[in-house]
Amino acid sequence: MKTLQSTLLLLLFVPLIKPAPPTQQDSRIIYDYGTDNFEESIFSQDYEDKYLDGKNIKEKETVIIPNEKSQLQKDEAITPLPPRKENDEMPTCLLCVCLSGSVYCEEVDIDTVPPLPKESAYLYARFNKIKKLTAKDFADIPNLRRLDFTGNLIEDIEDGTFSKLSLLEELSLAENQLLKLPVLPPKLTLFNAKYNKIKSRGIKANAFKKLNNLTFLYLDHNALESVPLNLPESLRVIHLQFNNIASITDDTFCKANDTSYIRDRIEEIRLEGNPVVLGKHPNSFICLKRLPIGSYF
Repeated sequence: MKTLQSTLLLLLFVPLIKPAPPTQQDSRIIYDYGTDNFEESIFSQDYEDKYLDGKNIKEKETVIIPNEKSQLQKDEAITPLPPRKENDEMPTCLLCVCLSGSVYCEEVDIDTVPPLPKESAYLYARFNKIKKLTAKDFADIPNLRRLDFTGNLIEDIEDGTFSKLSLLEELSLAENQLLKLPVLPPKLTLFNAKYNKIKSRGIKANAFKKLNNLTFLYLDHNALESVPLNLPESLRVIHLQFNNIASITDDTFCKANDTSYIRDRIEEIRLEGNPVVLGKHPNSFICLKRLPIGSYF
């Protein structure tokens, strides 16, 4: 009988015993991973920790969570983005394509030269709406070796635009609106300014004289009245077709006072589409291995 009474008393007191509350550490690991606001739960927990513990939120980099994946989400959620630099290069490389020192900005409707990464060596900015080139465009890009602005609307190029580009080897300004040529950098091997509006007065007398590496010169489809003076000995290809060249002299390609002079590097001279009759100037080609292409009658 006493045993039965003891059992009944035990059953009556058991419901009155409350379970121990979970520790603070346990409360931090309870998240609803099945919901879409998991990151909000983490931010809320951070705020509570800061409020309760009186600690700066930057000092609290992580919380106790059950697996590595959740830890990565936590770190990403509270890590602030770095501030954008004033001369950030990312916008240019989003608009254009940047690959190993080459920048491709073709047919993207830009009207000025975009800021370039300092390590740029090649810029292709063809078929855009650029109207002017300035010295500031390339002031901090000393390693440029090739510039291609074919098919823009360039009318003006500031003096000194290419003065600091001591390594520039190829420059294309074809299919623009140029009336005159800028001062060219000394190491050019190729210069292309065809399909512009350049007249002879727009080319200085010594524009090409010091370009001792110049090999290819394309000035066809312009408005030249004469062949440019002081063309360097290094030239192999000269395109002057479809201009307004009406005459040439014995000194245009050769040396009138030196009949033994041979210009053996030139492989091609094109003069077709000009009013000049080449047959009237036989001594103008005596130093050449190949006759120019053009009208002889």
